[in-house]
Amino acid sequence: MMICVTNRKLCRGDFLERIEQLAAGGADAILLREKDLSVPEYAALAKQCLAICQAYHTPLWLNSFREVAGALQLPVQLPMPILRTLTESQRTQLPAIGASVHSPEEAVLAEKLGASWLIAGHIFATACKPDLPPRGLDFLRNVCSSVSIPVYAIGGITPERLPAITQAGAAGCCV
Repeated sequence: MMICVTNRKLCRGDFLERIEQLAAGGADAILLREKDLSVPEYAALAKQCLAICQAYHTPLWLNSFREVAGALQLPVQLPMPILRTLTESQRTQLPAIGASVHSPEEAVLAEKLGASWLIAGHIFATACKPDLPPRGLDFLRNVCSSVSIPVYAIGGITPERLPAITQAGAAGCCV
């Protein structure tokens, strides 16, 4: 499974056209990251992306903006500090929750808190985090073996690295 993670600041050309290309091209899901937007700006962009994704039957996952995810009834990817603060009532208002984890212990906690999937990283060296060493395949293997929910690898993912990622137990990757 391949999850496409957005960053409109790095997008060449029209962002919504790129969303359509990804949705039409077979992405298994699109994760609308865009952390720098205000809630109203993010909600407006999410609605535009949702219309495109629905036309191609491609799931749209939101990132961090749990209120927008609840209002649109879309899955949301949350950092652990936000997931830890959710009440049971808040969790039940969301159709699905994923969590970003950086240790096997966080993975276990995320699963206990109701996460349906995890994104674990960063696995390989990446320009996004040049000053942080990658966690590597052993880390990914340990996260995958500590939970029963799908784990997706992120960070420095290339087509050549996909076999190693799946051999480590990951359900797929984020690019």
